Amino acid sequence: MLQNSVGKSLPRIDAQGKVTGKTLYSGDLQKPGMLHMKILFAERSHARVKNIFTANAESLAGVLAVYTAKDVPVNEYGLQISDQPVLCGPGSSKPYADIVRFVGDQIAVVVARTEVEAETAVKLIKVDYEDLPVLTDPITAMRSDAPLLHPDRGSTNVCVHYKIRKGNVEEAFANADVIV
Repeated sequence: MLQNSVGKSLPRIDAQGKVTGKTLYSGDLQKPGMLHMKILFAERSHARVKNIFTANAESLAGVLAVYTAKDVPVNEYGLQISDQPVLCGPGSSKPYADIVRFVGDQIAVVVARTEVEAETAVKLIKVDYEDLPVLTDPITAMRSDAPLLHPDRGSTNVCVHYKIRKGNVEEAFANADVIV
């Protein structure tokens, strides 16, 4: 079987069902007793979350829980460094987790019995923001007078800087057939 498939483009087993709408996606599944979750996103490019008011959402019928940063014991993740809060807002043990840095940062999570109840509850959460300066390009962000995105990481917005020097550049250029 393997020798018949290496180097060939083969159709996915579920492709026909997905393009015709016959195959269910995980979002299509409904199970008895299943709960639903909705997330409140920051919708701000750069701001400090001063307060989150969840009482109206928590009191809505069908809502089982509303979580904010204060409810997340390990409130950080990231690809190169753990610089992203799971939930942004006050109450986290992670320094500067009260700052949102893009519109998709997550502020609160609502768990409810139905999707409609969760969606309604999310809309009842009110957030008090303090807008912060927005950085729109890396050159400006690297300037010494740029607002710091991660003040706990030092006095610059540069995340990682590697200076690699190896060999004799002049000699390599002299021996090169082409320099691009």
